Amino acid sequence: MTVETGMRGIATLTVGEGDTAVALGSGDVAVLGTPRLIALCEQATMVALADGLADGSTAIGMRIRVDHLQPTPVGAAVTAEAVLDQIDGRRLVFTVSVSDSGGLVAAGKITRKIVEREVFLDKCCSA
Repeated sequence: MTVETGMRGIATLTVGEGDTAVALGSGDVAVLGTPRLIALCEQATMVALADGLADGSTAIGMRIRVDHLQPTPVGAAVTAEAVLDQIDGRRLVFTVSVSDSGGLVAAGKITRKIVEREVFLDKCCSA
């Protein structure tokens, strides 16, 4: 398994009431909330890496820089696309974009870091 630039992932969502800024507590308008939009982008990055990570490894979110440009109403479909642009050791930089039937909804960069799952989990605090 290999991680290479150009790897691409797509994630889609039909916006439901639970995906809105109101439901997520991030705003008071019933449109796709930015936290849900970010989660969709992260999902697309993981789809891109699905066949590239070694057993026991995962990629964790490290940095997110996304501009949420347009609202998307409940019932509309949105698609996030992530393309792996840069590899710097264990750091992976993706360009992400989100669109709906009206055009570009969001765009930005997400950086993920490849880690050994068990080593990472050992760093968690006590619950």
